[in-house]
Amino acid sequence: MCRRLSGRENPRIRCRTGVSKEMHDFGRFLVIIGVIIAVIGLMLWSGFAPKWLGRLPGDIRIERGNFGFYFPIVTCIVISIALTLIFSLFRR
Repeated sequence: MCRRLSGRENPRIRCRTGVSKEMHDFGRFLVIIGVIIAVIGLMLWSGFAPKWLGRLPGDIRIERGNFGFYFPIVTCIVISIALTLIFSLFRR
């Protein structure tokens, strides 16, 4: 339960815990984003990912004997562009 402070106090809204409403909302936002990331991670980990993800031309793969190095640079760029477009839509 949040209430508005009055009088000499700061006119911001405070919750029972003493935390401002903005911080309470920000905490809720972080939890929601964390749950979404966890769900996406579980989907990708379970094999639900598209077959092209991580296998684009330009991804670096070096395998020699018992050593293997893989860096999906082009996949990272594609994901970065997609996230930038999605976040720019939410910003407007």
